[in-house]
Amino acid sequence: MAGNSRQRAAGVLRSEVMAVLHQAGRALTPGDVQQHLGGDLAYTTVVTILSRLHASGLLVRSKVGRSYTYAPVSDEPGLAARRMRQVMEREPDPDVVLARFVDALSDRDERLLRELLEDRDGD
Repeated sequence: MAGNSRQRAAGVLRSEVMAVLHQAGRALTPGDVQQHLGGDLAYTTVVTILSRLHASGLLVRSKVGRSYTYAPVSDEPGLAARRMRQVMEREPDPDVVLARFVDALSDRDERLLRELLEDRDGD
């Protein structure tokens, strides 16, 4: 059943869970997340996804009674920046990666980057 919404790719599920948590603006239990996703996923699947996101450092969790609540550690731009930083840290020559990234920037993005760096130096 390729069109069945119950059979989502793992990456899609992670993205959907992260979107639910960001939109909620507060920590949610696995049951809350399951309900926001439409309830067609098994509770254990939701718990597994939340646990993996927590283990990878994308979520914080707090014990509430016998369960946990989960919240994102950052907003979407912060997560994108974290992924970029992780890529840089994995590379044997991060200077080359950064140079290639800067070379690929549009003129507008390059100006913005220069302004951000100048602002940071001024602090």
